[in-house]
Amino acid sequence: MTPVRIALQRLPHGDGLPLPAYASTGAAGLDIVAAEAVTLNPGERHAVATGFAIAIPAGFEVQVRPRSGLALKYGITCLNTPGTIDSDYRGEIKVILINLGQEPFAVVRGERIAQLVPAAVQPARFEEVDQLDATDRGAGGFGSTGR
Repeated sequence: MTPVRIALQRLPHGDGLPLPAYASTGAAGLDIVAAEAVTLNPGERHAVATGFAIAIPAGFEVQVRPRSGLALKYGITCLNTPGTIDSDYRGEIKVILINLGQEPFAVVRGERIAQLVPAAVQPARFEEVDQLDATDRGAGGFGSTGR
């Protein structure tokens, strides 16, 4: 599969930091690092700078997802997950981290804080109808198919 080309502009405060990169050959997401140091107290959130901006091609988005190790070990995750970066956004990529753990967590500059997953976007057009087609599930939601 041919990778999608995403132009990246390093910002001055991102000097010396690694570019987004896959941690293994089978990884779905590219790890990104913090371009700033910040301490998150329990319950606190912060939009952490990454030190770069990107130009996503039309027809694609880039999703921001948490790192499972930070979530399990420290209770650190991303809000608005998966976050969508639209193809027409050209500002700095920031990651909204929240500390759901019990202890303060120090984000260190250069630490892997999230991952980016490029994805194709399927355009949609909503069409108003008088009635929807029937299914076995019907209008059942919020746990209606199991526990």
